[in-house]
Amino acid sequence: MANEIISTTADLEIVSTRTFNFSRALVYKAWTDPNHLKNWWGPAGFTNTFLEFDLSIGGRWKFIMHGPDKGNYPNECEFIEIEKPSLIAWKRLSKPYFKVVVTFEELIINETKVVFKMIFATPKECNKLKPFVVDKNEENFVKLEVELTEMANSEL
Repeated sequence: MANEIISTTADLEIVSTRTFNFSRALVYKAWTDPNHLKNWWGPAGFTNTFLEFDLSIGGRWKFIMHGPDKGNYPNECEFIEIEKPSLIAWKRLSKPYFKVVVTFEELIINETKVVFKMIFATPKECNKLKPFVVDKNEENFVKLEVELTEMANSEL
């Protein structure tokens, strides 16, 4: 599926995978509803201000990540593929440049596997960020787990 969107090889990718004990619909909503996405996107301690979130092919996602100590980090992305509820892909229009493909696979009821794949143009670009990004992606998944728990509890 993802290879149809973006041709890639292992030396160009950083892949993070996690299985969440929530329905695919809920997990997909956490990724596609800006009211939820802004609560968990980014590493531990980061917060977000969303300026634009147009979840459509060619739509833009503009936001500022606010670091825990200092610093504001503007980000801009363009959605390049959306297959509800199984896939979202975007390309970054701000540095560092890379593409992202996220897949959502329902394993069983209330168990969803998320594969978050960052795809770079060269192995050098990939290797430059890999030492930092792998742990930060895990922090992101921890924050997503918290948001999913709050979302599920609010639906009860």
